[in-house]
Amino acid sequence: MTGSSRDVTALLHAWTDGDVAARDRLMSLVYRDLHRRAAAYFRRERAGDTLQPTALVHEAYLRLVDQRRVVWQNRGQFFGVAAQMMRRILVDRARARKMAKRSGQWARVTFDDAAKATPPMNVDVLDLDAALARLSAFDARKCQLAELRFFSGLSLAEAGEALGISLATAERDWQAARAWLSKELRPGRSRDT
Repeated sequence: MTGSSRDVTALLHAWTDGDVAARDRLMSLVYRDLHRRAAAYFRRERAGDTLQPTALVHEAYLRLVDQRRVVWQNRGQFFGVAAQMMRRILVDRARARKMAKRSGQWARVTFDDAAKATPPMNVDVLDLDAALARLSAFDARKCQLAELRFFSGLSLAEAGEALGISLATAERDWQAARAWLSKELRPGRSRDT
């Protein structure tokens, strides 16, 4: 992991206080970590996607530096916001691709739920986004946890820290979110209910 949690948190606080140089130092500290997480995501993504991990990280960076109202608290929160940015970028691209082609082509993402007993599911990014929105409607924390795991590649410990919950709670929430999402994203399931 690049950059200690303490260094990242100190730079985030300085950035919140308006120090642009701290923002730039922060980005150089976390860039490799963000790129590694994006590359891990793309290894699970469908082949032939024109967006590369570097471009995803750069676009997320541009959106992150535009955040004016965020009071940065810690490394976990930063990676949580970065995960949301990457999710939005990927969903926006999938929607644009779907609208442009109108040919039934689907953007695929591997639903790697880390469950060793079941093989990973191939899931449409837009279906995953819709399922996360439905999950958020009744359990926002489980949705945030799933978002941190899927789009930022945070470990359960890192996601728990970002959400301010214990590792045990993160594990329970992740198990429940995985089960619910697996059911919602099962092929052939009607999304109208």
